[in-house]
Amino acid sequence: MDRIIGIDYGKKRVGIAVSDPLHIFASALDTVSAANIIVYLKNYTQKEKVERFVVGYPMNLDNKPAECAQYVDAFLKSLKKNFPDIPVSLEDERFTSCMAMRAMIDGGMKKSDRREKGNVDKISAAIILQSYLDRTPQDK
Repeated sequence: MDRIIGIDYGKKRVGIAVSDPLHIFASALDTVSAANIIVYLKNYTQKEKVERFVVGYPMNLDNKPAECAQYVDAFLKSLKKNFPDIPVSLEDERFTSCMAMRAMIDGGMKKSDRREKGNVDKISAAIILQSYLDRTPQDK
């Protein structure tokens, strides 16, 4: 089966996660600069079959897009332009950074590693993707 890519887009860095082939679990993959994300995804999709992108979408508590959603919207346009045959799903990304930090603490990650912002980004991407996988029925 093809993989699903989870993306936590930020103005500076982008966290990336990937599903297993059976779409059961998500794993943190990498953190890439926002300027290089399309090139990174093109390289990845040449090596692996990707059936979907799941992009975290920033929402406020009132269920309206957060101010930074404009940057994600611009990224979504670029993603759809460069990968017209791969569908994109949006996933609410509220609290994923807090959840990622909690997961790193609970997992015993050293404080110095937790300070590395790239770790938070890729774990946030895994949380976004896992949320999608958990609520989406898969053909198994």
